[in-house]
Formats: sequence, C-alpha cells, structure tokens
Amino acid sequence: MCINAYSGTVLFEAPGRGSNNGLAVELMDETTVQDFWQNHSCGDALVGGLRDRFGGDYEKFFSDYDKFRYDMESHIPACLDALGVSGKRVLEIGLGQGADSESLIRRGARWSGVDLTGESVERVRTRLTLRDLPFDDLKQGSVLDLPFEDNSFDMVFSHGVLLVVPDVARAQQEIHRVLRPGGELVIMMYARWSLNYLVAIGLLRRAALLAAFPLAKAGLLKADPDGGMLAAHLDNANKIGLGRYLRLKEFIHYNTDGPGNPYSSVWDRKRIEREFPSFRVTRTYKRFMHAPPLPVHGLPGGSVMGWHLWAHLSPVGKAAPSANPAASAASANPAASATGGLQTS
Repeated sequence: MCINAYSGTVLFEAPGRGSNNGLAVELMDETTVQDFWQNHSCGDALVGGLRDRFGGDYEKFFSDYDKFRYDMESHIPACLDALGVSGKRVLEIGLGQGADSESLIRRGARWSGVDLTGESVERVRTRLTLRDLPFDDLKQGSVLDLPFEDNSFDMVFSHGVLLVVPDVARAQQEIHRVLRPGGELVIMMYARWSLNYLVAIGLLRRAALLAAFPLAKAGLLKADPDGGMLAAHLDNANKIGLGRYLRLKEFIHYNTDGPGNPYSSVWDRKRIEREFPSFRVTRTYKRFMHAPPLPVHGLPGGSVMGWHLWAHLSPVGKAAPSANPAASAASANPAASATGGLQTS
C-alpha cells in the first residue's frame, strides 16, 4: 500500500489484468468506502440486521441495538458525559445507527449530523423522528467536503469514523474550517498500542490464517467467502497472495469491520499529532479492553491496552473568542472602531 503524495488517495493492489503478476493497481477512493458502508450499515449485523431479524421494526431494532452497544462498550456514556455538550453546537461525523447521536441530543447538544451514506442518514432521521428528539441539521455528505459554513460548530465529534477515511489530511482541514475559534474536535480511533492490534490481530489471527491456508489449498477447508469469517479471509488471501495479505498494514483492513472492509487504520498519539497538523492534541486516553478471540472483554487494563483511543484536539490558527464582545467587534471591523462604532460608507 502507498499514498499518492498529491491527492492523499490510497493505492492498493487488487486482482485484475494488465500486470505481470496478475495484480492491477486500483485507487482506494471514497466511493469504494461509501459502497461498503452503504451495504454494511455500521453495527447492523451485530444484532441481526434491521431488515433480516427485525423486519424493518425500527423502534425494536434501535432499542436492541442500543442495549447491545452500551453493554459491549459500557465506557461510552461516561465519555460522552465528560464532553459537556449542553448548549453547544455539535457536529457528529459518521452516524452509524444514531445511538451516540441520540445520546448527545439527550445531553443537551444542539446537534447536527453528517454521514457519507444515505442508509445511515435515513436510519438516524427515523430514530430522531420516532423519539421526537430535536436537532439542527442532518445531511448526507463527505468529510472531505463538509456541507456546512465556516466556523459553524463549537465541537466536532467522530467516533470510529476518521480511521476509515483514507484522505485524513483533507478531512482534518475541513473539520478545522467548520469549527469555531476556541472549538474542540473529539475523535475515537483504533489504538495501535493495544492488546487487540498487537496480539489478537497481529499474532493470533495471522497465525490461524497461516495454519489454515495450506489446509484450504489441500481441499480440507472451504475457501468460499460465503462459508464464514475464516473462509472469507482465505478467499482474500487467495486473491492477493498469502504473504501480502498477512502484512499488518494490509491485514488490519480486514480485521476491524469484517473481511470485506476496504480500509481501516490504527493510531497512536504521535500519528494523530502528525496527521492532524491543523490541530493541537490536548489529551488522549484509552478505553475498551477488547481483543477477540482472547477472553479479555470487560477486564481491567483498558486505560493501558484498550482498543479505543480517544483524543481531544483544539484548532490552531483560530483565536479563541474575546471575553469583551465590543472589543471583538472592533477588532473584526477596524473602520467601525475608528468611528466610535458608527458604520461609514
């Protein structure tokens, strides 16, 4: 995998024609990511599917989904409490099923949301309508070109979304643009220095695939991607080659949101500081001890080796608003200051 230095587009090799080794270089563009999440709405499969298990019963689906999510990731409510969103204009980027959207609104946020997929926007709009929750705005759009005016929000919140955006450089510029002076960006990224990445993904899952691959080649294991998780990984490895598939920079894509996920990434504080140059990192912390197949879920240690890395960032190059409104207005309008506040023409 490499990065186009001009566009920030991720390049990857995929099965195809036109190269000596049977691999063609394709662009990992935003459309590829959008298509995946449109057809695999984030979290949907974890509770059986809105349409498959629940037959389109939104209320039952949302209730079961929220219980599952906050039982599984029980740290989230306290993290949201600590944000102090009451009365603030908050933009959430990447909405999933809208569980956090509802939580932010119930905590007093003047909430707006944006998602790359129409599926998520439709579900979240239905959720908020069913539960009669007020919100400022809800749009389908890209974090690479946010459909909001400059300096619109006091806070931008994004939980587990920017880590699946290949062009983070452009995304962070857009977030900087829509944040007000003195605003805050709060993100959750998958943690590089975590038990899940270093041991579960980096060691155990790769070892399992390495052991299974020759058995599949010998016809003792089914490599059909419809045959389950392992079969899907075997199918991927067959397509691009086992050695390349097992490289961690490649393997990580298929071990966060399923073997079909086109792109994912892991982060630490240094990477956030490097790839968010329009911001200053004010604090980071880790939560969520989770490393399947290891039976560690819910055990202590999440603050050290947790899978979720939370980061708070403040925009640079944007002065905080003045405590004296008259002084701030005069600074913004020198002509008015020179005439005692009277407008001249």
